[in-house]
Amino acid sequence: MINLHKISDFIKNNTINDTINNAFSIYFYEGISPQNGELLRLPRTPIAEAIAKGLMQQLANNNDYSIEGKMYGILLVELPNGQQMVLKAFSGLLNGCHIIDGWVPPIPGRDRVALAEAYTLSELETIKQELINLKNLPEWQQHETLASEFEEQLKLMRDRHHNCQQQRQEKRQLLCQTLTDETLNLALEQLDRESQQNGIERRKLKRQQHEKLQPIKDIIETATARIRELKQRRKNLSKQLQTQMYAAYSITNFTGQSRSLQELMPNGLMPTGTGDCCAPKLLHYAAINNLKPLTMAEFWWGNSSINLDKIQGEFYGACTERCQPLMGFLLSGLPQKHFLETSKNQQKSAISVTENLPIIYEDRWLIAVNKPSGLLSVPGRYQDRQDSILTRLRHLLPDGMAIIPVHRLDLETSGIMLLARSLPIYRELSHQFQHKLVKKVYEAILFGNVVNDFGEIDLPLWGNPENRPYQQVNVERGKPSLTHFQVIKRDRNFTRIEFMPLTGRTHQIRVHAVDRRGLGIPILGDRLYGCLAPASRLHLHARELSFEHPQLGKNLKLEIKTPF
Repeated sequence: MINLHKISDFIKNNTINDTINNAFSIYFYEGISPQNGELLRLPRTPIAEAIAKGLMQQLANNNDYSIEGKMYGILLVELPNGQQMVLKAFSGLLNGCHIIDGWVPPIPGRDRVALAEAYTLSELETIKQELINLKNLPEWQQHETLASEFEEQLKLMRDRHHNCQQQRQEKRQLLCQTLTDETLNLALEQLDRESQQNGIERRKLKRQQHEKLQPIKDIIETATARIRELKQRRKNLSKQLQTQMYAAYSITNFTGQSRSLQELMPNGLMPTGTGDCCAPKLLHYAAINNLKPLTMAEFWWGNSSINLDKIQGEFYGACTERCQPLMGFLLSGLPQKHFLETSKNQQKSAISVTENLPIIYEDRWLIAVNKPSGLLSVPGRYQDRQDSILTRLRHLLPDGMAIIPVHRLDLETSGIMLLARSLPIYRELSHQFQHKLVKKVYEAILFGNVVNDFGEIDLPLWGNPENRPYQQVNVERGKPSLTHFQVIKRDRNFTRIEFMPLTGRTHQIRVHAVDRRGLGIPILGDRLYGCLAPASRLHLHARELSFEHPQLGKNLKLEIKTPF
């Protein structure tokens, strides 16, 4: 079978046995069996990661592979004769191809809709080009320029007319004091005519504005309507193609059952690419070829995603939208005894980790912890991002399931995080945060020299939904965001600084630091916002938190030493 590879193709022979003996599971691909409701699991173990790293090295050394970022995966399988071999897969297309020798082929079904796919893709490309042409129409810029020019003319005219009006009022007062009878009436009529002339001038300019802008506006409105029509057409075509493909795609599990994607997810909206990811391709191929999966690993290789949600060389679990809903079916029929024993060992290890969670304050009503950098505040979307302050506390404390985070810290930010032990306490603390009654002090190191010793940064922040979690300053769409700062120390190319945020927007301090309208200097270690200096972590720490205890009524000040 040309798609099977030896383990030694990826890792050295003298390290294979040591790696195999370390059977600890780093992560589990898991799902609920649709047949009996059983929890089914397939681990990612050190040997899977070692094989995957060997594949990374091959990708790095082979210039034939595109630098386009994508997911890759390996699956260690056992043949009927007991021999262990490796399968490898890529998500979607690789260098524009679905099928490449040595790689697991796509799930069957695409060939049945090949003609429909080619036609739809051609239609979508035509729509794309027309949308580009419509968005590049010169009338957009012409309208913006002319409208701006007329607005400036109207403003100047309004100012001039306002001054003339004041002068006429002063003249009326003077005339009434110095003239009488017919002479006064004639003088006042002259002032009225001047006022009328100003009105005529205003209406004339507005008429000119309408005559110039309306034809351009008509073109823009027609273009806007066409853009809406094309986008709806694009949406309908994509949905139609997806429906055809998901009805044709058929995956098989280890009981020998085959189902179309449409049958497996009849009530859900399937994102584009469902069935083209590595995990379904690897497990389907193993099932139809009587290969027993032992361990699997998926990783990202190539250019990192724009928002650094996927970084080259990092391991990731089954994606929530595309793969996770299929796992229960795909793993059906796979023996679970060994995997369940490994899971118990892993749970014991996890409990020992929660015991060492740094709790800095605790009473009947609330709890505060010193969150380390690199640990999530709350569980993430993916199965391999479940470890967090919240999940650890829920395992550690008897009332853990009642605990509610009052606020959150970024993954790479360390420091004080506050959690409530009941819903009423959560509401009272949230009220203090929302009404700026909580004093927060962060300490950071910036990669550069801050000019001012202290000040405030008032820049509205907006998160583009198409580029999460990246935040940016946006005057029109952004939410008000205010941060005070105080320089602590300057040292060569670094500035140690205190930040006191009055609002609590996502990435507020990080954006206020890096944006040129703020300090214009990134926080050391902030890769998301362009800090190029080498650093072991994001140098941002929530050092102090002061608030009124919602039950005791006294002011509570928490402080933890900055670790950098």
